[in-house]
Amino acid sequence: MKRNDIIALHQLTIEELTEKLAKLEAELNLARLEIKAGKRKNTHSRLMADNIARIKTILGQKNKDLLWQKSQASGEKS
Repeated sequence: MKRNDIIALHQLTIEELTEKLAKLEAELNLARLEIKAGKRKNTHSRLMADNIARIKTILGQKNKDLLWQKSQASGEKS
């Protein structure tokens, strides 16, 4: 994944990232299944796994930021 693609991932919403993650995980599972069945020889399954990890990391950061913002907002109300 190129640098611009990674930056674009950070611009996506949590819902969009979740959809993208589900799609990539399905593609990776299919690729692994086809490799074991002998239907696919050359695949970029490692790159797919890396992209999944990137998206999970970004989702974790966004969720952490969201929780922090909620805790700050509730702290101001008290």
